[in-house]
Amino acid sequence: MAFTVDISLLREFTTSAGLDAVFAILADVPRSAAHFPKVDALVDLGGNVFRWEMEKIGIGSYTLQQTVYACLYRDDAAAGRVFWEPVKGVGNAVVGGEWKVRQTTAGTAVTLNTRGSLTVDFPSFLQFMLAPLVEMEFTGMVDQYIVNLKESFSIL
Repeated sequence: MAFTVDISLLREFTTSAGLDAVFAILADVPRSAAHFPKVDALVDLGGNVFRWEMEKIGIGSYTLQQTVYACLYRDDAAAGRVFWEPVKGVGNAVVGGEWKVRQTTAGTAVTLNTRGSLTVDFPSFLQFMLAPLVEMEFTGMVDQYIVNLKESFSIL
């Protein structure tokens, strides 16, 4: 029987890039997603809904799992907020969250708050071993995403 892994992350950083430039990248889903590691495909389903298809996880020639989910994206420039809600019934994960940006004297403060649940198609007795690995992998991808974004922001 499968099991579910729940993950919540909060990340904050600052950049010398201007608020408008940072917001423009974060609000443009394909442009922002281009910075996220291990994305196999980002599919535009219309209506600001995107399906994320991550690279398959495998060991040797065996494919263990591919994470797939969809989100509806919205933004509010006046509030400095980009947010996404899960589209239920698509894939094996649900993901939601938000970016918040605000002007500082040195540039822009950026906060990412995201949460997700991934259904892992392995016997539940393996949960104690696999759940920490799934969480570590997701956390690592989000941290690399932020590194990639910061690098792009540094040349704005």
